[in-house]
Amino acid sequence: MTRLPVRFSTLFLFQFISLQLFFSLCNPADAQVDKETVSWSEALSQDAAWYSSTEARRIADNLLIYQHPNGGWTKNIDMAKTLSNVEIARIQNIQKNLSKTDNSTTIDNGATYSQLWYLALVIDKTQDKVLKDAFLKGIDYLLEAQYDNGGWPQYYPIRRGYYENITFNDGAMMGVMELLKDISSGNPPYKFVDAPRQKLARNAVEKGLEVILKTQIKVDGKLTAWCAQYDPVDLSPTGARAYELSSLSGSESVGIVKYMMELEDPDEKVKQAITSAMEWFEMSKLTDIKIIKKEDASLPRGYDLVVGFDPLGATPLWARFYEIGTNFPIFVDRDGVVQYALSEISHERRVGYRWLGDWAGDLSGDYARWFERWGSH
Repeated sequence: MTRLPVRFSTLFLFQFISLQLFFSLCNPADAQVDKETVSWSEALSQDAAWYSSTEARRIADNLLIYQHPNGGWTKNIDMAKTLSNVEIARIQNIQKNLSKTDNSTTIDNGATYSQLWYLALVIDKTQDKVLKDAFLKGIDYLLEAQYDNGGWPQYYPIRRGYYENITFNDGAMMGVMELLKDISSGNPPYKFVDAPRQKLARNAVEKGLEVILKTQIKVDGKLTAWCAQYDPVDLSPTGARAYELSSLSGSESVGIVKYMMELEDPDEKVKQAITSAMEWFEMSKLTDIKIIKKEDASLPRGYDLVVGFDPLGATPLWARFYEIGTNFPIFVDRDGVVQYALSEISHERRVGYRWLGDWAGDLSGDYARWFERWGSH
């Protein structure tokens, strides 16, 4: 890959500045874009023209540096950070010594599918072959990682423990399926993807939908919502960390329903899954309460969170976890013991995890539009 060195000779520096001045006179808007740096989160939401800029390519080069030999990426790395030559050499040396069986690559916290989404946006503007090769390598990684039953583990190659579970948690599997669905369409920015891979992506999302429908939890014979993760063999709902127990998820289920609402020509199973989930969201919403942040300098984080009663101004909330069977909101500490009130768990877990949120707040509007199009067919 081509990269400008950190240090320039005097002549090269003069030539570089002269060229930059020339291009800025020709197109001031592009020059302004090029000299602005953006964060990794911002890099995924720029105007289309930005992805042909020097800054966009710099970040794309970073992604190639961090890509593992197996095609995936690890999580929680600032992909937009400006790297020195020393840092680049260090990272490349680490990557060079990794085997394809290294199991630190993941789809957790947006890893891998976000990098591929970004690369596609830059490729669409530049048609760069090096970036295309890296993108296709990443897609092959995601396709290989899929279980035969249609689910995706949190880490691949498989890392034993809850990491091998089929993972809806934090939108992991749905992020992959959104990407592959878009690739299968062959529309921009994925027109460069070859037809065989488009077909493989289409097959993968079809299998993914099958496992989504199979894992919607029934309570007393009625379809409800989804757990955040499932056993990869028997598809039973299961837990992850000690405070993330097998349960119905008021958060992860939202992304699943939104994905299904975007499907063209949904069959009766999909329609039933959506309608049943919407009935569960309506039944499970928590009204007349709100989360109150109480400042308290004596506490480790300087504040506490309490649930307050507000019958006039509160917007509906949903619990992160609901007990399967009772549908009670549950709150769990690091000891794995279920509590039924936020106040009953430790301060560390109370403020260190989002137990209540307005996750399904905009679903009713989405559902009304979806039902108008598909519900009566």
